[in-house]
Amino acid sequence: MARRLRKAVKAKTNGADAPATNPGWRTTLKRAWRFLWYEDSLASWAVNIVLAFIIIKFLLYPGLGLALGTKFPVVAVVSSSMEHHPSDFQGWWGQAQDFYLARNITEFDFLAYPFKDGFNKGDIMLLAGVNPADVQKGTIIVYWSGKPYPIIHRFVGYNEAGNTTYLASKGDNNPGQIIAPDLNEQRIPEQAVVGRAVLRIPYLGWIKIFAVDLYSCSFSGGPAPGQSWGSCLLDGPQTVSPTILLGG
Repeated sequence: MARRLRKAVKAKTNGADAPATNPGWRTTLKRAWRFLWYEDSLASWAVNIVLAFIIIKFLLYPGLGLALGTKFPVVAVVSSSMEHHPSDFQGWWGQAQDFYLARNITEFDFLAYPFKDGFNKGDIMLLAGVNPADVQKGTIIVYWSGKPYPIIHRFVGYNEAGNTTYLASKGDNNPGQIIAPDLNEQRIPEQAVVGRAVLRIPYLGWIKIFAVDLYSCSFSGGPAPGQSWGSCLLDGPQTVSPTILLGG
C-alpha cells in the first residue's frame, strides 16, 4: 500500500500538473549564437554591424591604444602630402634634397629613416607612443594643431624659441613647411604630439576616405562648381583643403 502511494505521488509530480521547466541560459545562448552567425535576415545583419562597431570602438581601439601607449593608435591617410613623386627614391631625392641638406639631413640619413619612400593616400598607419623630447630625426609623428584633425608628417628637428623647445615637421611631398595661423610646422608644442607611425597598411584607409568624402559632398551642397561627383568622392569638395592628413 505504501509503495502504491509513493508511485502515485511521484507520477503526479512528474505529470501534466508539474510546472514548465526553464530552458536555462545555455539554450538562450545557443539561440543568440544562431541568430548572429547563421540566420540570414536583415535584423541579424543590423545587430552584427552594431556589435562590430561597439567591439571596435569601445574594446579593440582602446585596448590597442593602451598596448601601444597612445590614445590614437590608428590614423587614415587622406591626402598625398607624404607621397613620393617620382616613386623611386633617387628621383624623389633629386627634387627634394635642398630642404633636407639645409638641415644637415643627407641622402644616407634619409635612407635609414622609417618609411623612407613615404606612404600614400588611402593607407592606414598604426601608431605607438613617443616621448616628444626624444624624437629621432626622420620619425613620422602625429600631432594636433589648430586644425580640427591631427597631422601626420615627418619630424625634421627641434627649434628653440625663448625658453621653449618646439618640434618641426614637413610632408615629404610638400615643397616646404606649412606656416599658417592654424598650423605652424616650425613650432609644434611637445604636448601636441600623440604618437609615431610604426606600421603601414596599404589601401585600407580608402573605406574611411569614401565615407568622409561622401558625407562632405552630400552635406556641403554637393561638388564645387566645375567639380564632378567622382572627383568629389575621391578628393573631397574643393572647398575643403586636401593638403593635410586626417587622423582616424
